[in-house]
This record gives sequence, C-alpha cells and structure tokens, in this order.
Amino acid sequence: MRYVYGLTAALLIGGATATLTVGPVGAQTAQNEPGTIAAATPRPGAPMSFADLAARLQPAVVNISTKQSIQVSQSRSLPPGFEEFFRRFGAPVPEGGDEPVTRRGGSLGSGFIISADGYVVTNNHVVSPSSSGATVEQITVTLPDRREFEAELVGRDTASDLAVLKIKGNNLPFVRFASGPESVRVGDWVVAIGNPFGLGGTVTAGIVSALHRNIGAGQYDRYIQTDASINMGNSGGPMFDLNGNVVGINTALISPTGGNVGIGFAIPADQAAPIVESLRAGRRPQRGYIGVSLQPLTEDIAESLNLPKNRGELIRGVTPGGAAARAGIQQGDVVITVNNQPVTPDQSLAYLVAKLPVGQRVPIELMRGGERRTVTVTVGERPTEEELAKLNGIEDETPVAETPENEQSTSQRSARESLGVTVQPLTPEIARSLRLNDVNLRGLVVASVSPSSDAAQKLQQGDIILSINQRATRTPDEAAAAVAAARSAGRNSVLLLVRRGNNPPVYIGVTLARAR
Repeated sequence: MRYVYGLTAALLIGGATATLTVGPVGAQTAQNEPGTIAAATPRPGAPMSFADLAARLQPAVVNISTKQSIQVSQSRSLPPGFEEFFRRFGAPVPEGGDEPVTRRGGSLGSGFIISADGYVVTNNHVVSPSSSGATVEQITVTLPDRREFEAELVGRDTASDLAVLKIKGNNLPFVRFASGPESVRVGDWVVAIGNPFGLGGTVTAGIVSALHRNIGAGQYDRYIQTDASINMGNSGGPMFDLNGNVVGINTALISPTGGNVGIGFAIPADQAAPIVESLRAGRRPQRGYIGVSLQPLTEDIAESLNLPKNRGELIRGVTPGGAAARAGIQQGDVVITVNNQPVTPDQSLAYLVAKLPVGQRVPIELMRGGERRTVTVTVGERPTEEELAKLNGIEDETPVAETPENEQSTSQRSARESLGVTVQPLTPEIARSLRLNDVNLRGLVVASVSPSSDAAQKLQQGDIILSINQRATRTPDEAAAAVAAARSAGRNSVLLLVRRGNNPPVYIGVTLARAR
C-alpha cells in the first residue's frame, strides 16, 4: 500500500477470472485501428453507449496472475509440559528454534496486448514478489476468451512501475498507444478496462479529472487523474479515449477504504510508450541525470529564502564529481529553469532532466544568495535504482544530553529564544555517541526543543544544524550571528541545513520567535 496525503494509495492488484467477450476482429490489425470505432463518438450534449467501443477493445485486455513461493519462519518450540512428556517415555526431547517453511501465494492484476505476436504491458508491481522472501515462479496471462498462456518477463522498470511480458501466440488482438501528450485533455471522456476484485473483464467510464498529478509515489509522477471507477485489480489495465487509443495505464488510487472513491491515477501514454519500447527491445530505459538530491520549495523554505513558493526546487546535496558538480551547482542553490522549461510542482527538475538525452548540454537557471545565475550542464545517465539505493544513509536517533540553562552561553540562550532549540557544539565525542560516520563533522547538535516553538514540529534531539541561511554554524556565536542578520534583513524565518544521523542533510524552514 502507498500512503498519499494521509489516505491509502492502493496498488491495484485484483481478480484473476475472465469473461467471454467479442473475439478479435481482423488478424494483424490493431483493435483500435483509426476509423474502426467512429460510432463511439458522442453526439452533442450527451454520450452515446460505450458498447461498441468496449466490444472492440476488450479482447486485447488480459488478466495477469502469478504463482509465488514465500519463505517464512516457523517456530519449533514445544508447548508447555511436552518436554516432561518426552522425558517420561525415554524419548529424546526435540530441539526448539525456527525453521524456514515454504508457502504459496500470488498476485493478480490486468494488462493489455500491444502486438499480434504477444507482447503484453502491465505494472511492474503486478508481476513482482508480493513480500520479502517471495519468489515469482510463474506468470500466467488469461485472455477474455479463457485462453491461458505462460508469460515470459521481457523487462521491468521499477522507477516507472512498468513491465513488459511475452506470450507465445499469433494473430492476437492488440491495441496501440495514443500519440503525443496533446491527445488527452481535462474533461475528456475515458474508458477503463480491467479485472477489479477478481470479477473478470470489467468496463468503467468517466472523465479526465486532472493532468500532471504528483501523488508522491516516485520521482517522475505526472499521472492522469480520473473519476472512472478504478479498483484493486485494475492495475496494469488500459485507459482508452473515445477513439480507442490507450491514453494511460491504470496504476493507483486514493481511498480511505481501498475501494473506489472517484480518484484514480494512470501513467500517461506519452510517458509509458518510450519505456515500453526500450523494455521490449531488451534495453534498460535511459534517463538523464545530473547528480543532485532535491527538496521542494515549500512555503516556509521559500519564505526563509525570500523567494516565491511553488517555483523552483532546492538543491539538498550535490554528488561529488557528477555533472552538476562539474557545472558549478552547489548545495543550497534553487533551480528555476532547466533547458528554458520552468521547474514547478507539476514539472519537477527530476522529470525535466530525465527526459533529456544523455550527453546534451543544457542551460540551468538558478538562484544563489539572492542572485540569478545560469550554468551549463552536460547531462549524464541515471544509475540503476540499486546503485542509487547504496547511497542512502542510516538513520540514528541517539539522545544528546541537554546543557543546563544556568550553564548556557548568551549565544546558546539566543538560539533557544529565537529558534526554540538548545544547541551545543558537535564534538568528536558527541559524534561518536551519535554513531556518525564522520566524527570530524562540524556543526551544532540539538540538545532540546521548545514544545511551543515552530521547530518542535521539524527538529528533534540529536539533529545537527550545519548552517543557517547558508552560513556555517559551528559555534553558538555563528548561529546567533546568522539569526541576527536575518532579523536585520526583516525576515521572519530562517533556512536550516539539518542532518539526522547518517542520513543526507535536508533544508528546513523555521519561523523565528518574536523578538522580546
């Protein structure tokens, strides 16, 4: 399950049954060939029946199921009193402990055929192990006419949640992707076909509610939002326009219960199609990469930098030796445009860079210290998800002793009154007690946080403040000076660079307490 905005964004894994529908029409001809579904166009003022459209398209929509083996531990400890039972009859007492047991499981979802020779598109999570310790042993594709095929996994892309399968067949019914992002608009009718809750082939209709939705499921979120009913089991199934073109791949939903509430999401066809083609050809999808970690420019961070919110992204960190570092991009820069395209919540820096060809030189406009600058970056290739995962740190929350108030310096008291935190210099001894990888790290460690301060919602004991408003804070005096400079500039908040344990540092905007 994914959690989005405090609600459940359920992965749409569902039923395995199929129903008999109209068979394929015209071998080696796409089910959605232009001109074959003209009767589905609605008359002015009201939609016509979707029956002809559904009859034409359903044969290419399939059910996908997996068989999985799952290794679980099972305790072999004896119930109370049984040891005495074995001893009384002179039998050896079995040893306790845990032993692995193999159990069977599976997953269910939807997909659609994209070629007459049997290439099938679905979501990666539909054909992935359902839990740690699970192994997918078999993938089965079931057509609406109840024919079953064992499928080969041709390729998968975790970042986009897409996978391509291959079944052995000829003259199979298939459908095509729509061409270009301009093919779908907010308010357009769409039809979703899939296998919700194991009921078999099901058709639902609705409209496009929104475009470019970011639901926090990945770096490349630009989903189509729809009110067409999408439920558990629709995952990997197609979303069609009224011309029968695949405009999206149903992937997620927002729901407090796991059922449909009219907020479903699909991967846009223009985003999915090139990834599918790469996987089909046996290639790993190639994405642009410049070697930075990012943070959104939230309202409190934007205010601390005196910048408008929702325009640009903050550079949290720069990979040494990467494309961004070679171009002169620094930690704390705010990127405004990439290749003359604005960076916004709907069009993130990661999305813009990922679309760029590897090796292309592009201008990146950024803000640094209140000044606008432009640098030129040569785009590199994004590493695999496994390679990126190795860069993640390990969080640690070892407590730090608080300095008694009567022993605090004037600067320490100033930090507590302005920021709502008590700080002390980070020494090698404290660094070791916090189990930091770098015992020579310089900064201020948070000893306590005032419950009534804005910092109470964002900081905790043991956090390390590395800078305030881009000024290094190795001593309480430096922190006090940075806060005083912010007050002199008329700012009501400051930007802290904070590290928690061995995790990468992040920027946090903190509202200053009113001066007494």
